[in-house]
Amino acid sequence: MEYYSEIESYIKRNEVSKKVRVLEENQSILENYWNIGRLLVEAQGGEKRAKYGNGLIKEWSVKFTEKYGKGYDATNLRKFRQFYLCFSKCAPVGLRLMWSHYRELLPIKDENKRNYYINLCITRNLSKRELIKEIKSNSYERLIDKPERIELISNIQKKSIVDQMKNPIYLERCNENELQSEKDLELLILAQLKSFVHQLGDGFTFVDHQYKIMMEEKSYFIDLLFFNYNFNCFVVVELKFRELKKEDKSQIEFYMELVDKTLKKEFHNKTMGILVTREQSGYIVNFVKREDIIPLVYEVIS
Repeated sequence: MEYYSEIESYIKRNEVSKKVRVLEENQSILENYWNIGRLLVEAQGGEKRAKYGNGLIKEWSVKFTEKYGKGYDATNLRKFRQFYLCFSKCAPVGLRLMWSHYRELLPIKDENKRNYYINLCITRNLSKRELIKEIKSNSYERLIDKPERIELISNIQKKSIVDQMKNPIYLERCNENELQSEKDLELLILAQLKSFVHQLGDGFTFVDHQYKIMMEEKSYFIDLLFFNYNFNCFVVVELKFRELKKEDKSQIEFYMELVDKTLKKEFHNKTMGILVTREQSGYIVNFVKREDIIPLVYEVIS
């Protein structure tokens, strides 16, 4: 058994070393590509004139390709140049993304949008495939409350629970003909809970569905109950297979009070609520924070 433990210790050490080598190699690659881009921009006369210097890139790419292969053809040299232009004021090496991530991000011209996806990759440790999925699903466009400026993750300060919520909620394999009730909607959400939670934002942990609370010998059932550790509070989610109605506010506020009376600890903040309603444009999130219900603004994704 001692031999097993000793062998395992070497295996663990080797696996850690592998990961460290991959990170170091990636950082070296990013630094080299960034510097190649910087020098290309300078050779073309600076940032303002760089876009007119494609002739230089075509000429040099032929020489580089002959010596070092297709990795330095005109297409890749343009990517290196764009890489520098996108991150000329910061150090992309420190963001710990892979070059494969940046290749998907470079076509995004809107800095806010690009920073949003970079932050998403970092906070959720997204793979390239997961990043592509987020981009294709218009994750940024569906943000409910877009700030005027999105800083990279090291400078981010979360302002409210609404900051990262999406609208409309995107549900995969959602065939409206198969959904006939709130129960069907609940089962569909549970089947893709991870995706649903990510669309609500960061910090959500799932507690239970049809969560039972007893009050004065009566049973009440909450459709979905979450806890958000960033805001230190429970979050009640109620599902409605119809448009939003005035009485929905009273119902979810009642459930929020139930949670405060039965589950909330002294060190927790007051419970918040989310109503998911079925509107013409899809399933819409409505945020409830004790005083009022906020039908959140959203963009229709064509």
